[in-house]
Amino acid sequence: MSSATTERMHSTLNPTAAERILWPIPQRELDRRWSAVRTAMKAEGFDSLILQNDNQYLGGYVRYFLDLPAVQAYPLTVIFPADDEMTTVSQGGKFLPFSPPVWAVRGVKTRIGVPYWRSVCITSTADAEAVAGVIKARNDKKVGIVGLGAMHAAFYMYLKENLPGVELTEASDMVDQIKAVKSEDELVYAWKAVASQDKVFGAVPSLIRPGRRESEVRDDIVHLLSALGSEEQLVMMSSAPPGSRAGHLYEFYQNRRIQAGDQVMIMIEPNGPGGYYGENGRTWVLGEPPKELLRAWDVAVEAQKLTAKLSRPGASPAAIFEANNEFLASKGFPIETRLYAHGQGYDLVERPVYRPNEHMLLKANMMVAIHPTAFTETAYGYCCDNYLIGENSTERMHKTSQEVLVIDC
Repeated sequence: MSSATTERMHSTLNPTAAERILWPIPQRELDRRWSAVRTAMKAEGFDSLILQNDNQYLGGYVRYFLDLPAVQAYPLTVIFPADDEMTTVSQGGKFLPFSPPVWAVRGVKTRIGVPYWRSVCITSTADAEAVAGVIKARNDKKVGIVGLGAMHAAFYMYLKENLPGVELTEASDMVDQIKAVKSEDELVYAWKAVASQDKVFGAVPSLIRPGRRESEVRDDIVHLLSALGSEEQLVMMSSAPPGSRAGHLYEFYQNRRIQAGDQVMIMIEPNGPGGYYGENGRTWVLGEPPKELLRAWDVAVEAQKLTAKLSRPGASPAAIFEANNEFLASKGFPIETRLYAHGQGYDLVERPVYRPNEHMLLKANMMVAIHPTAFTETAYGYCCDNYLIGENSTERMHKTSQEVLVIDC
C-alpha cells in the first residue's frame, strides 16, 4: 500500500485564504461548534470522533467541523479529539499537494495525504489505515462514529477489524442535536441562500418559453445560481401538457421541449454563499392554469401552512408528519410515505426530519424546508419553502409568491 504523506502544523487563517475563499465562516463560529461538541464528548466519554464525507449535498459533517467541503467522491476524513486539534486524511501524496491546503484549514494539527480512489479496490483501505494509526497512537479507548451512513464500507470494516480494544460507537445523534440549531452567524448565510433562490425564481418567466428544452432552462438557472454565490446546484423539474402531471425529474430526464399551454414545475435545491442549503419549488403555466392543478396547489399551500403553524419549539416532527397525513386524507389526496419537511444547513437534507421515527424535538433557530405534495392522476401540487423556527413563531424565509405562476405566451 502506498505510504502516507504527513504534515504537522499549527493552523491559522493565512491571508492566502482570504484571497481564495469568498465566504469563510467567522472564527468565533468554529470555536463555538468545537467547544459545544467537545463538551458533549466529555459528557459521554468519547476520546475522539471520526467523520467522513465525499460530497456536499449530503456531506455536511466535514464542513461543519472544517468550514471546508468534501467534493467529487473523494472521501475527506476528520479525526476530532476531545483534547487536541484535528487530523485530516485526504487523497494525495508527496508530489501532488493534497487537499485541504495548509492555508485553508483552521483547528487542524496534522494533515495526512494518501493515494486512494474508491473506484480502485486495491486502495480501498488506505485512508482507514492512516486513521487507525492515529487512533492507536493516541491510545483512544472510546471513539464516536459520526455519519455512519456516509462512510464507505471498506473504511468502516477496516477500523472495526484493526482497532481491537477500541469501542466504536455511533455518535451522530450527539452531533446532530448541536448541528441542527443554527447560530446567528450561520443564519446570515442561510438568509443569503434563500434570497438568491428568490432572485432566480424572479427570473424564471424570462427563461421559459415554447420551443426551449427543459435542459436549456435548467442550465440558465444553474448559471444564475452560480453567479449569486452557489457552489452546487440540484435542479429538479419537468413540463407537461394540461391533463398530465408535471413533477420531480432529475437532470438525466430533462430533455422535453416545452410547449404552449404546458405546466412547468421547478424545484431548485442549491446551496448558497458559504455552503448553506435552501430549496424552493413552484409551478409555472404557459397559459390558463388547469382547475385540477389549482385545486391541488391550494391544498399543498394549506398543508405547508399547517406544518409551519405546528412547528414550534418542543414539537415532535413525527406527530406533525401524522397531522399532515390526516389533513391530506381529509382533502381526498394520497398521504405522504417518504418525508415532506426536514432540516437544512450544510446538508441538503439534515435532521430533524419529519418522519414517524424521528425522536429529535424542534428547537428555536432550526431551519426547515417544508414541501408537502397534493397530487392526482392529472395534477401535481407542490409548494416548497424554507422556514425559520423562532421562540414564538415560525417565519417563512422565501418571498416568492405562493401561487401557480402564469406566463403569457
